[in-house]
Amino acid sequence: MSRLKLLIASANKGKVAEYRALLDGVDCELLSLADAGLDGDIEETGTTYEENARLKAVACAQRSGLLTLADDSGLEVDALWGEPGIRSARYAGEKATDSERVAHLLAKLKDVPDEQRGARFVCVIAIATPEGEVTYCNGECRGSIVTEPRGAKGFGYDPSFLVPEFGVTMAELPPEVKNRISHRGRAAAVAREVLRRFIDGAKAR
Repeated sequence: MSRLKLLIASANKGKVAEYRALLDGVDCELLSLADAGLDGDIEETGTTYEENARLKAVACAQRSGLLTLADDSGLEVDALWGEPGIRSARYAGEKATDSERVAHLLAKLKDVPDEQRGARFVCVIAIATPEGEVTYCNGECRGSIVTEPRGAKGFGYDPSFLVPEFGVTMAELPPEVKNRISHRGRAAAVAREVLRRFIDGAKAR
């Protein structure tokens, strides 16, 4: 009986740590790109979250020979007609920091009233086998954009995103709450069910 190994195809340390928490209790060994000897330098040339997640998952699965999980996620702001969307990580420039991205977003919304600052986080997970089989898992979280960043937890646009049912930003939520209600948390809940099928297969070998 062999234990399933799952590669998390992301160079973002915050995201990898989040997946370790989100998939806690799933009976598989989680590996980072560094664990697998990969650099994760894969160009995201897709035009949708699904395409980008698939590109990363399939490429890393083929390079590593491991079952691989990759995601693409983004923030979509109603007043900006869905921007930054799939360009979320590059919205303020290729080498921008998280705080620079948040500042760039808030500057674009400086004249937008509260009632028009609706937004959603979207996440698409792709789970790929080395043979090229891909399964998708989707999640989203609705909220709005604050006028000033708040909170020091999380990463990315979390300090700018107000979660209405809690009245705080994503960056102010305890990690266990965020992991339950976030876009990535909801997609990961679906992924846990998908992974059980692969785990059962690995145990049978």
